[in-house]
Amino acid sequence: MEECIFCKIASGEIQGLRIYENDETLAFMDIAKDVDGHILVIPKKHCKNILDCDADTLSAVTQTVKTVSNHLTERCGYDGVNLLNASDESAGQSVPHFHIHIIPRKTGDGIDAWPKFEGAKENIQAIFEKVKVKE
Repeated sequence: MEECIFCKIASGEIQGLRIYENDETLAFMDIAKDVDGHILVIPKKHCKNILDCDADTLSAVTQTVKTVSNHLTERCGYDGVNLLNASDESAGQSVPHFHIHIIPRKTGDGIDAWPKFEGAKENIQAIFEKVKVKE
């Protein structure tokens, strides 16, 4: 897709700080970093989001996420990682190319990864019935 900034980074048309790369995926630093070491993992093949992604591409991205996450915790001094994917604008996706954020974490870093919402448990049974996968 010629207008996609992530496709341009994957093809080398735009420079990126490449952390890891293989034939199918690319991991690079997020230049609009929120946290030191914030990394994005993308498939080189364009797909809009996880809903648009085939199983083989998703598997390749997941393996790269695991490789990079292990590297961060085993060799870079981080204690853990948070993973984030926003699929569709309604979920906060800002670039229409499937990507997973890897946010390296250290104990006591002060990042609240899980915001709390009042009333989230009030209708748990109704929500369960709505989201349960039915074959």
